[in-house]
Amino acid sequence: MRRALMMPLLIGVLSGHALAEEIGSVSTKFKWMGPNDKIVIEVFQDEEIPGVVCYLSRAKTGGVSGAVGVAEDTSDAAIECTQIGPIALPDDVRSGKRDGEQVFKKRTSLLFKSLQVVRFYDGPRNALVYLSYSDRIIEGSPKNSVSAVAIQPWKTEPAPGTAQ
Repeated sequence: MRRALMMPLLIGVLSGHALAEEIGSVSTKFKWMGPNDKIVIEVFQDEEIPGVVCYLSRAKTGGVSGAVGVAEDTSDAAIECTQIGPIALPDDVRSGKRDGEQVFKKRTSLLFKSLQVVRFYDGPRNALVYLSYSDRIIEGSPKNSVSAVAIQPWKTEPAPGTAQ
């Protein structure tokens, strides 16, 4: 039994997806036992596209089950991505061959549910589009959120006190 529970957790840890850094959170529901339910704000960088960062807000279930990691979080999430540096698109992204590629995944229940972010390239508008959604092995959720990053030329400024 223990081995059956550990394998999905190990696979999730070893997968090559971006790791999120928690920026902050707000409580949404008081719990007598364990942590409160809350909305968590996390940030991650698209590892394949340097220069893009995404902020993700998601619901996190508290209580005793949340404290021990067996609670199932709701499918509520929102995403906003932005350009923070120069962007050089790989040819296979620019051609659309990697449309729908998963760039982030987070477990939102013990075994069967996760929050994912996938990337698309919109060539006519020269924009990256990020879609966040929740999936479940048996029954997914139509709840989703989308963010677009219009790729702009990036001017790097010289360090203060250096000649131009």
